[in-house]
Amino acid sequence: MQNTRINTLFDNIVGGLDSFFRNPWRRFSLLLISLLLGNFLGIAISSISGQRADLDIVASAILVAITETISRFAYSIPSATARSLPMQILNALKLGIIYSLFVEAFKLAS
Repeated sequence: MQNTRINTLFDNIVGGLDSFFRNPWRRFSLLLISLLLGNFLGIAISSISGQRADLDIVASAILVAITETISRFAYSIPSATARSLPMQILNALKLGIIYSLFVEAFKLAS
């Protein structure tokens, strides 16, 4: 591929973000934010599908498919790729969604 201005700019941005998130505290804060975002998304999805009573099964099937796909990618690849930041962010997002759905289920059963 040619070394164009946009390619150089993109490489510089990605390199800068990579060096920025090598700090363990920044990495931890980004993972915590993605966990909380997953919690918010799970609550929002369950609330929206709860309001429209005909979409409960479809939303559940989509969420199960997404979480199982992320789990398959996160746990079946070599450990060097599994520890990469995008894969950890996706896994934390998935954990937040699952946690929020468990909390919603406990709230409805009580």
